[in-house]
Amino acid sequence: MQGKIALEEHFAMDDTVKDSAGFAPAQDWVELKARLLDIHERRLAEMDAHGIELMVLSLNAPAVQAIPDRNRALDLSRRANDFLAEQVARRPDRFQGLAALPMQDPEDAARELDRCVSTLGFRGALVNGFSELAGTEHAIYYDRKEFWPFWAEAERLGAPFYLHPRNPLAKDAAIYEGHRWLLGPSWAFGQETAVHALRLMGSGLFDAYPRLQIILGHMGEGLPYAMWRVDNHNKWMRTQNAYPAKRKIAEYFRENFYITTSGNFRTQALIDAMLEIGADRILFSADWPFENIDHAADWFDTATISEGDRRKIGRDNARALFGLGEITIQSAAEQKTSSDPMEETREHLVRNRRA
Repeated sequence: MQGKIALEEHFAMDDTVKDSAGFAPAQDWVELKARLLDIHERRLAEMDAHGIELMVLSLNAPAVQAIPDRNRALDLSRRANDFLAEQVARRPDRFQGLAALPMQDPEDAARELDRCVSTLGFRGALVNGFSELAGTEHAIYYDRKEFWPFWAEAERLGAPFYLHPRNPLAKDAAIYEGHRWLLGPSWAFGQETAVHALRLMGSGLFDAYPRLQIILGHMGEGLPYAMWRVDNHNKWMRTQNAYPAKRKIAEYFRENFYITTSGNFRTQALIDAMLEIGADRILFSADWPFENIDHAADWFDTATISEGDRRKIGRDNARALFGLGEITIQSAAEQKTSSDPMEETREHLVRNRRA
């Protein structure tokens, strides 16, 4: 399929690239580092070769979320967002941006989200799981009431929020002792992110802000296959799921969440997700540079689903969710003979942020 849009696709700056070193064996780090730091060379060539029209880029993990100092977290997020805006301005036909946010301070996060969407032309935000904060040993999750003004701002801006995984804090990871292979994408990423998402659903957040849209990667971090049991366990008992939310968890999942195919290239899993959440709420992604673009694209282009659903998942749902409209693209080869790419200004991005 030509014209795909991919939206869990990461980059790094010199200041953040080492955060990803633990996700690759030593012998593969040189390759991963080069992939993370590249935006306009190999990445574009891979996109051209495998039918990807547009990538929505986001900062590598855990980056901002692992900085306990509020001021340093804000500084890094602003620098990362300014850097990303410069890269997008070079090729707005091929790249768009998701903001990195200093969730250690909800007010700072709300202001930075507004700046990124209203001034830089970003399409939403991607946050790498819970945040760490000086003075507390606990992970900071975003269902807490102090974050609700931030969520109000996200809803006002119409900014989708991608909740990306990170490993649990060391003090919370005893279950993995002796089985470190289960950390990261094998298991811990999904478990950690699924619990965070369930906390958001059960908190009543979506009753207060019903237009909020949250995105989960990796075919929903296992949640599509757990929804029935979350809502229907021990049904003969008088009380289940005594949470503040007013509705069943599955209802929020189907109305306030999207999921992507990032790093989960399995047709059986895709079909199960389609049956649970619907094809209108699934989005194609690769998870470059941690996964290969060809692995994602070759699988998706031949998956045994209808062509209508392939178009929705591959492109149309992302266009609608992020307000992307129609995009005219050039291949990497064509771009080399075109005018100076820096002529694409931030004003152009803002003007075209919403179709």
